[in-house]
Amino acid sequence: MLRSRIIVGLIILPVVSLAIAVGGWVYTLSVAAILGVAAWEFWRMVKSGGFQPSPVLQIGGVVLMVFLRDRFSFTGSQFGASALILLTMAACTRSYELARNQPASDFAITLAGIFYLGWLGSYLISLRALPNGLWWAFMTLPATWMADMGAFFIGRQFGKHQLSPRVSPKKTWEGYLGGIAVAVLFCALLAILLQAYIPVTPLKGALIGLAISVLAPVGDLGESMLKRQFNLKDTSNLLPGHGGFMDRIDSTIWASVIGYYLIVIFFI
Repeated sequence: MLRSRIIVGLIILPVVSLAIAVGGWVYTLSVAAILGVAAWEFWRMVKSGGFQPSPVLQIGGVVLMVFLRDRFSFTGSQFGASALILLTMAACTRSYELARNQPASDFAITLAGIFYLGWLGSYLISLRALPNGLWWAFMTLPATWMADMGAFFIGRQFGKHQLSPRVSPKKTWEGYLGGIAVAVLFCALLAILLQAYIPVTPLKGALIGLAISVLAPVGDLGESMLKRQFNLKDTSNLLPGHGGFMDRIDSTIWASVIGYYLIVIFFI
């Protein structure tokens, strides 16, 4: 399990880093593919609980949101969001007419997937599109990766006190705090390398690492909460040792949103 996790991680990290570095359509298509697979996993998960969200609207809607954010920024996202709400309501009304007895739940779940993975996930596009977005992406996104890595290994070695026993019994306070310490130190050191390209000092880098590592793990816990309801360990087994794509991007989505607004409000 640990060996598979490390091997897959060593493959994913350079591939993702290369996509961020190249940017453009390579990056956009990569984000769309990852979020599209995550949307399929979300649809598959809720379907196992007896719900029937529209796979076309949910998966297609998430991918559409990515391309609209890329081409037309937030204006395009707002148009897409409005259109998808109307289409989802129409589709669920039709399903009720055809004898589906839980259309309201299907309506809410379809939109939940679209907005959580599509709207929030598209901040990965917005972050990279900022002035000097390449360097800002490399400043913010690794914070959650390092926090996750630190929490895993420190929690595995020293963890004794459960962080959230019902939601995720294997996560500990020791791992959580250790992950924060690793992320803060990493971002402070990273800022030294990147301050020639973006206005960030080691102190500001440490603060970015602190904010993301404190808040982004809630995304991980939130996804665990969803899986608990549907009695699933992982959203899929596409990534050995890690589970599914949704299992890997839960904190990264939060980091992209938090990082984007930190940069826009305090650095640009």
